[in-house]
Amino acid sequence: MQAFTNIRALIIDMDGVLWHGDQAQTGIVKFFQTLRDLSLPFILATNNASLTAEQYVGKLANMGVSVTLNEILTSGMATALYLSERYDPRTTRVFVIGGIGARQPLLDLGFQLTGLYETDADNRAHLVVCGMDREISWDKLATATLNLRAGAHFIGTNGDLSLPTERGEIHGNGAILAALTATTGVEPMIIGKPEPIIYRQALNLLGTELAQTIAIGDRLETDILGAVRTGIRSMMVLSGISNEKDVEAADYGPTWIVPDIRDITLMLRNSAL
Repeated sequence: MQAFTNIRALIIDMDGVLWHGDQAQTGIVKFFQTLRDLSLPFILATNNASLTAEQYVGKLANMGVSVTLNEILTSGMATALYLSERYDPRTTRVFVIGGIGARQPLLDLGFQLTGLYETDADNRAHLVVCGMDREISWDKLATATLNLRAGAHFIGTNGDLSLPTERGEIHGNGAILAALTATTGVEPMIIGKPEPIIYRQALNLLGTELAQTIAIGDRLETDILGAVRTGIRSMMVLSGISNEKDVEAADYGPTWIVPDIRDITLMLRNSAL
């Protein structure tokens, strides 16, 4: 196992690492207290675009953890930023499947959001953005399909096929993307992990070097593969989706594997001695 040294910043996943649904992982308060005590900067980078940064700050506060808006980066935020660098928000119409976490970042950057069945030539969307949507409906899928068939570009905030919750593993945004691809033949561009886009944005926010930054996640095919593609070290916790057998079967893997965040807390404190 590689030595746990030269750690100057962390990019931390949330679902499966910090909590399952609304149930906090044991040791979450001590974990964040350790980060503060060691003055370790971090970005909480999640593929889950269902909530806004403000809502994630509130969720963590309910678990006894205080973070700032600048320490949150969702795939919804990453998507809006990426698109704003390539399209003029003032003239670009977007149809969104997703909750407030996917919609609000686009609105904040000035994009025009279209509604259900606004698919005529003058009002149809230039982009279809799809994020986790707990209120998915036939009408939303139909509107997205019509826009995609008319030539809209297809963007997925993330491609996670499943999501860990306190009730168990359920379907994720990737299942919605798969349904739309099946009916239109259009493959989405993915912004979240395992694509390096969201990790590069996090690195820019942190201002740290690749060699000094590690990613922490629970899912091999997103969190860890994204870190590998970005060129940073990674730590996989076994408290979420992936397990050691998954790593053995893959041709890539994390730098370290630990049971949960309590072990990371101990490693960080020991490395600071």
